[in-house]
Amino acid sequence: MSIKLKTVILECRDIPQLVSFYTSLLHWPVVYEIETFVGIHSNEDEMGIAFQYDENYVPPTWPAKLGQQQMMAHLDFAVEDKSALKEAVENATILGAKIADEQYGGEEWITMLDPAGHPFCFVVWNH
Repeated sequence: MSIKLKTVILECRDIPQLVSFYTSLLHWPVVYEIETFVGIHSNEDEMGIAFQYDENYVPPTWPAKLGQQQMMAHLDFAVEDKSALKEAVENATILGAKIADEQYGGEEWITMLDPAGHPFCFVVWNH
């Protein structure tokens, strides 16, 4: 038996906002769409991200703070080098992301928050 991770699903109140952000950031097309759920998918591999409507969604606090909404997961996106890292951060910021106030990981790892508040990282990944 073979099991593969196919899609990571992010809850949100504004699906179009996140679809616009991630399709622009990753250049992945929309592959599935209904009113409360939209999926995008990589053209290069079998990975996807989907966005599911949740009227009670509360953005997580980064870093975690006792008594506040906790992060359940985050996404890591690989970049080739420090130059690509800088370019990815600048592009994500233009698209509506914010650099997280607190950073862990030095010069090769930047934590950001997407327009709905989900943490994600750009990482110089050489292996």
